[in-house]
Amino acid sequence: MKKLIVMLALALPMLASAQKYGHINTQELFAQMPELTQVKAQMDTLQSMYENQLASMQEEFNKKVQDFQQGQATMTDGVREFRQQELAELEQRIQTFYQTAQQDIQRKQQEYLAPLHEKMSKAIQAVGEEKGFTYIFDTAAMLYIAPDATDIMGDVKAKLGIK
Repeated sequence: MKKLIVMLALALPMLASAQKYGHINTQELFAQMPELTQVKAQMDTLQSMYENQLASMQEEFNKKVQDFQQGQATMTDGVREFRQQELAELEQRIQTFYQTAQQDIQRKQQEYLAPLHEKMSKAIQAVGEEKGFTYIFDTAAMLYIAPDATDIMGDVKAKLGIK
């Protein structure tokens, strides 16, 4: 039993030294992916479409408020209440539209970025397998990186075709 413990104690450091560690800054890599430009353009188009629609709705609301304020003195109580309710409903529609637009923009952003994240992850995994790494860490979450750790940024960029 003692011999087994001694052998394990001697073997563990050798096993640990056989492990190979790499690191990469995934945020930096992601920012350099050429497909990101196309995603940004798609997101800008979507954002612009929603902003234009919201501006149109806001313009309509402002016009109705102005008309209401100008004619309020000559309105009967029933007409005034009806117009106030109409303004409240329009304001609620604008708020609902804004919330729906924000949710749609977030959903589309996730939809557009998911393939890029998957592509980056597959490239990192491929480099890890090719180069025989035991672990690859993201430098964005690291507190310390040993001098003998390998930066795989160049290998992954080459795998992705990024210069």
